[in-house]
Amino acid sequence: MNPTLQKILVPTAAIVIFLVVWEFIVWAAGWPNYKMASPSDLLPAFSKHWSLFLTMGWQTLWRTVVGLIIAVIFGTGVGMIMGFSRLMRDALYPLLVGFNAIPKATVVPIVALMFVGAHDFNTVLIAFMISFFPIAVSVSIGLSTLEPEYRDILRSLGASQSTIFWKIALPKTLPEFFGALKVAVTLAFIGTNLMEIVSPHGRGLGALFDSGKTNSDYPLMFAVLIALAALGIVLYYIVVALEKVFAGWAERPQQ
Repeated sequence: MNPTLQKILVPTAAIVIFLVVWEFIVWAAGWPNYKMASPSDLLPAFSKHWSLFLTMGWQTLWRTVVGLIIAVIFGTGVGMIMGFSRLMRDALYPLLVGFNAIPKATVVPIVALMFVGAHDFNTVLIAFMISFFPIAVSVSIGLSTLEPEYRDILRSLGASQSTIFWKIALPKTLPEFFGALKVAVTLAFIGTNLMEIVSPHGRGLGALFDSGKTNSDYPLMFAVLIALAALGIVLYYIVVALEKVFAGWAERPQQ
C-alpha cells in the first residue's frame, strides 16, 4: 500500500471502528442518551448547534494556539538556558517539576481572581502554563546531551556559542522538540478548557459543554468532547507536517 494512502486510511479506519464499537456498547447496554450518548446522537446535536460550534470552536482554537506559541517561545528559551548551563539546570529543574506537579485546576480560580474580567488573557495564560514544561525539558535534554567533542572541534575552529547552537545543537534537538510539541498540543487544549469550564465566561467550547451540563443535554456535551478531539487531531497533524519539513531526516525508513 502507498505509504501516504496508508497514513490516511489507517487512522480513518481506526476512528470508524472506535465509533462503531461505541455505538454497539451503548446499544447493547441499553443506555438512554441522558446517561450515555452514542455517536448517532451526536449528529443531531451538531446540526442543531452548528453555529455555536463554529463560533465557540474558533474561540477555543485561537486561544489554544496563542498559548501554545508562547509556550514554545518560553519553553525553548528556558530549555536553552538549562541545556547550556549545568548550574542553571540544577537550579531550575526542581522549580519546574514542582510547578508542573501542581494541578492546574487549582490554579485556574487563582488566575481568574487575579485578572478579573480578562477572559482571553486568563485562558491563554493557563494554556501556556500547562504546555510549556515538556518543551523546556525536551530542549534541555537535547542540548545537554550534545557530544562535547563537537563543541571542542568547533571552538578550536573559532566557532562562537551561537554558531554551535545553530549548526549543531539546534538540528540535534529538533526531534526531541517536535516530540514534546505533540504532547504540548493536547495539554494546551486541556488548559484552555479548564479555564472555560472552571471559570465560565460564555466563550469557547468549554462554555458550550457547561451549557449542556446545566441543561442536562448529554448529546451536546459528548458532541463538544468530539469537537475538542477533532481540533486536537488537526493541530497534532499540523505539528507532524512541520516535523517532516524541519526534522524529516530523523525519521527511520519503514522496513
